[in-house]
Amino acid sequence: MDALTMNETVREIDRRISNGQFTQHVVVNVAKLVQMQDDEELCGAVTACDIINVDGAGIVFGARVLGVHIPERVTGIDLFHRLLAYAEESGRSVYLLGARQQVIEKAVENIRSLHPALRIAGCHHGYFWDDEERIVREIRGSGAELLFVGIGSPLKEQFINRWKAELGVRFAMGVGGTFDVVAGKVRRAPRWVQRIGMEWLFRVVQEPRRMWKRYLVTNCRFVKMLWLEKRKRRSLGAERGPGA
Repeated sequence: MDALTMNETVREIDRRISNGQFTQHVVVNVAKLVQMQDDEELCGAVTACDIINVDGAGIVFGARVLGVHIPERVTGIDLFHRLLAYAEESGRSVYLLGARQQVIEKAVENIRSLHPALRIAGCHHGYFWDDEERIVREIRGSGAELLFVGIGSPLKEQFINRWKAELGVRFAMGVGGTFDVVAGKVRRAPRWVQRIGMEWLFRVVQEPRRMWKRYLVTNCRFVKMLWLEKRKRRSLGAERGPGA
């Protein structure tokens, strides 16, 4: 499937849900792409997804360098809000999994104020790894149709991929730190910062101890990966010759 815009993504999700197809969704940024090089389970979980959107500005830039067309970024948090509105309008229920207990409770409170008619089938914090099967049974028993998993990578992708046949939902998506933003614990970058592709720097400024090393290491590795891929494509082009 070609890269989708936000509107196309929402339409495709609706089409698949309406047809009774399970949909595993993921957004990809530079950090995740780099992480996939070392983590086979994460790589398998991402490539198994039915819909993959490009979240990070770095991936959009890298695609342009390689001559690959990406119509637009589809950020996880923006898609999350679009899907909450979609679920409210269509009467579909959602389950929210992740973050700390007080954060998920506040996030649910804020979501209810924004979407009063939304059916929230249940919620649970993200610290359940000693009893995954119980959480899976709880999600299944809730009757939720859309599942949003607000846990870090690679855990959220692996969890969804591992349990997708038992979750009982029609759509599952990892949303990372979205619940922290919705709860007001973390501020999202202003629109103008998002537009120029510097949202990552805004996050570093807010959480320097946790984020600076991640972005320094992953960005450097990504630049190297991009350079090697560009060089490989040039070599292949030279071997084939003009007009090949």
